[in-house]
Amino acid sequence: MTHCRVTTRPPRIARSSVQVHIFTTSRDSHIYHAIVTHSFQVGDVTIGGGALFLIAGPCVIESETHALKMAAAIAAIAREKKLPYIFKASYDKANRTSIRSFRGPGLEEGLRILREVREKVEVPVLTDVHETVDVLRVVQAVDILQIPAFLCRQTDLLVAAGESGRAVNIKKGQFVSPWDMQHAVEKVREAGGERVFLTERGASFGYNNLVVDMRGLKIMRDMGRRGRAILMVSSDLPEIIGVSDRILVMREGTLAGELAGGATEEEVMAIAVAHDREPHAMAS
Repeated sequence: MTHCRVTTRPPRIARSSVQVHIFTTSRDSHIYHAIVTHSFQVGDVTIGGGALFLIAGPCVIESETHALKMAAAIAAIAREKKLPYIFKASYDKANRTSIRSFRGPGLEEGLRILREVREKVEVPVLTDVHETVDVLRVVQAVDILQIPAFLCRQTDLLVAAGESGRAVNIKKGQFVSPWDMQHAVEKVREAGGERVFLTERGASFGYNNLVVDMRGLKIMRDMGRRGRAILMVSSDLPEIIGVSDRILVMREGTLAGELAGGATEEEVMAIAVAHDREPHAMAS
């Protein structure tokens, strides 16, 4: 599992992911830098921060009882191991090999069960979505939309997921190179979805020969690293403050002060120009 942020275009800034570092060069000259980080929260799970988390559950929903039992059991193990946990199950496995294979309970019953898991076990929930027409219904029951590997290039589905407001996990198609997944991510981002991550699903080396190329993990992870910090430079302090959740004021290489998001321009400047005050030592 790896997360991804691609920064080939200016980002749409999600307020929950922004810190502002204000560097002062002199009493009368100030340059404002917003450092936008792209780790994000889904419930109590941080995705993109480098910490391990678990996505687990039955491949397909078999019954309400089974789903609740599995979710509760895995959640208990995850809590014991201090491992953030996301429950995963599908309401419809639309790509089964055989037409006679069990696909799941379907949309209506499946979403009802997923809502039960979300509310009773109190964990974030992830499920696959195969059709654009299902997206608006599915987002009412889950926290993360998962794009199946076979559909990772379907523009309409990726755009619908990006517009949904939910986090999106795109499974890399077995026919897609790791570096080409940046295009799938960009489709979601262009639709407004800032919370995107990728799952490696291997690559087809001939018929029925699926191999996980470990180099792909690094390639996609590096794509994410390149996107996790974006520097905005502006002479407009209100613009910078407006996108921030946390403000760190730097002066002469040290931390002069820290303010919460929503601070006023006057509060920031009071710290920035207070040369008679001793700046705090930066934490290592």
